[in-house]
Amino acid sequence: MLRLTGALRAAAVPGLAQAVAVFSFTVALSSQPARCALQRHPSLSNSSGNCWSRLHPVNMFNSYNVKFSHSKALTSPYPGSHVERSQVPEDKVGWLIEWKDYNPVEYTAMSVLAGPSWADPQIKNPVGRTGLTGRGLLGRWGPNHAADPVVTRWKRDGSGNKIAHPVTGKNILQFVAIKRRDCGEWAIPGGMVDPGEKISTTLKREFGEEALNSLQKSPEEKAELEKQLHKLFSQEHFVVYRGYVDDPRNTDNAWMETEAVNYHDETGETMDNLPLEAGDDAGVVKWIDISEKLKLYASHSYFIKLVTEKRGAHWSEDAGPECHE
Repeated sequence: MLRLTGALRAAAVPGLAQAVAVFSFTVALSSQPARCALQRHPSLSNSSGNCWSRLHPVNMFNSYNVKFSHSKALTSPYPGSHVERSQVPEDKVGWLIEWKDYNPVEYTAMSVLAGPSWADPQIKNPVGRTGLTGRGLLGRWGPNHAADPVVTRWKRDGSGNKIAHPVTGKNILQFVAIKRRDCGEWAIPGGMVDPGEKISTTLKREFGEEALNSLQKSPEEKAELEKQLHKLFSQEHFVVYRGYVDDPRNTDNAWMETEAVNYHDETGETMDNLPLEAGDDAGVVKWIDISEKLKLYASHSYFIKLVTEKRGAHWSEDAGPECHE
């Protein structure tokens, strides 16, 4: 006996209760059970991708000498409705067959949309409507995870003394900023977390690629660069922010979340050994003085403000109330 069951589950993300779509198949045969799960989640590993290939009908069913093809799954109308399926020729059933004109009918029963306990909730932006559905430029339904390294130092004069703001008297912080190639806005040199990658690895990798042009370095240069990066990212740091990001790529069904971490070079000596050079998605990279006048990409100005509050650095000439952790 051959049995196929599919389940769509929702997983809550701490702090925001975002839904992450997790799609899994279970394939069971009476004599030899075989199970495999594929998760749509930023922590998806390469082994999961291999798992998907094993689930392809040609691979999976031929391994058990079972002939399988769609027949009943192509019939119309769809059960309990008057909905007619788009016609699918027999030679176009397999997903590996290219079919650019494939335009299937979309249908979800009202009984499912009503949200019964056994059905998954629709994936909705936790903050609200954006005026756009789908995924836009984002690869995943629900949260798309990024990491943003906020690398800072104190602004100093020619003698190495910290420079204070003439109005507030607070020392001025600087951070490494990049000018994005895609939109021309200044931003923190961060990026997307790769499948199976630790946040700490993403932070260091993205900084190296965008602010130090590590992808274009020779093997010898990369080895030396890695030593200096390890020194920078091993010193004192703190998580500035973790959660939803007000990003222009967000839609009603897909959105950005990030973890921003501040790595502070107190003496400035570590960064002296890491000459800035724009690379990857960055068109320009430089040290920028931090103040409320900064206009940065997405929610990056807010992250920078939190760093100044934590460090007791200058942010605004307006002597309004400040929030401290």
